[in-house]
Amino acid sequence: MSQTDPEILARMIEPDGRTVEITNLGWRHVCEHGEMTTHFDAIKETITHPIHTEPDVRPGRVRYYSQGLGPTRWLRVVISYESNPDVGILVTAFGHSNDP
Repeated sequence: MSQTDPEILARMIEPDGRTVEITNLGWRHVCEHGEMTTHFDAIKETITHPIHTEPDVRPGRVRYYSQGLGPTRWLRVVISYESNPDVGILVTAFGHSNDP
């Protein structure tokens, strides 16, 4: 996707300096988790100011966590860097009750 692609809903920089994009496709997937439809800004905040990060179980993906922003105690946001290590794409986001 190019920087002018209308499918990109938001673009931000995460703490390691990489760009992260939220696309229409990614947001639609997140909204499949019904409790997440009102947490778009919380997802952006989690990406830009996570309390905790860790590798996902799938190589090339990273989990970002925030506390007190989502529908449950923790918010987990998964970003894929599989196609480009410098530009991540939102994969999913959901409430997470266990500590990361």
